[in-house]
Amino acid sequence: MGPNPSQISKAVILLSGGLDSATAAAIAKGMGFELYALSFSYGQRHSKELEAAQAVGEFFGVKDHQVVDFDLRKWGGSALTADMDVPLDRDESEMASSIPTTYVPARNTIFLSFALGYAEVVGADTIVIGVNQLDYSGYPDCREEYLLAFERMANLATKGAVEGGRRTRIYAPLLHMTKAEIITKGTALGVDYGLTWSCYQGLDQPCGRCDSCLLRAEGFRRAGLTDPLEPVDSEQ
Repeated sequence: MGPNPSQISKAVILLSGGLDSATAAAIAKGMGFELYALSFSYGQRHSKELEAAQAVGEFFGVKDHQVVDFDLRKWGGSALTADMDVPLDRDESEMASSIPTTYVPARNTIFLSFALGYAEVVGADTIVIGVNQLDYSGYPDCREEYLLAFERMANLATKGAVEGGRRTRIYAPLLHMTKAEIITKGTALGVDYGLTWSCYQGLDQPCGRCDSCLLRAEGFRRAGLTDPLEPVDSEQ
């Protein structure tokens, strides 16, 4: 499930605008890949992450940046795509106890399916995704067994694989890293985390209370670094 840059020059990067995908992009670019970015406007709570994704893509000089527009609010099922409250002020044990309401049903499967089609068209053999299964909110589609299963499926699903023998690789460079390790790695690679956005809420400043904000803050603390987006206290 790892790339071979000596043979592969193009990669599709799933770019959300968060610090994980920005770090994954930095790693892939450092390996010599020409990056084709893919982001999604899927009916999520706010557009700030798309603005961040655009800024991150420009920062890394991606070859092309596509934004796919569809509406998962049609059936909701998540605090990010329906009128449901985002969980706030949870500690690590609460985050680990169950899959949170911010889980979007089948989101990574949907995203990776778009990426697979895009990769086949542009001739990319690698799809880069910034998931990790250590410091995360318990999403089932962030696990290694899921990514391996999708990779197996992908190589049954494309003309390039069936007729041309061209294998698609799902590359998740952050998979076994903690949030602190991710931030440390990205900082060493020169990632500008001031361009990124992690908060689940679309406020002017990060709320500092949702799972994503709390994981981000703890990651910077453990890395011994200062987050350029210092969250502010909010009662909202």
